[in-house]
Amino acid sequence: MISPLRIIYLGLAIWGAIHPMTWFLRYMRESGTGLSGMIDAWYVNASTTGLTWDLTISAITLTIWIVAETWVRKNWLALICIPATFGIGVSCGLPLYLFLRTRPVT
Repeated sequence: MISPLRIIYLGLAIWGAIHPMTWFLRYMRESGTGLSGMIDAWYVNASTTGLTWDLTISAITLTIWIVAETWVRKNWLALICIPATFGIGVSCGLPLYLFLRTRPVT
């Protein structure tokens, strides 16, 4: 049986994968510049640059946590959260990691 907390984590991971990606894809489609144009937009002003760095530092911190805990807990499946974090975003990687972390490890 899956706990209510794990269901919440899974729901947030799914939401964190889909919702931001719809905005990213919309921007790339509307601007016609693709991924490189979107990355350029992350640095268009001080506000977006600050947010980009905030999320980058959060992603690096989450990665260190995932690696450190995986090493101790031997929960190798949790390593999937690293590409999810950098490929999709912290909004997917963090709740996905919490979902996997709270499962019984045998």
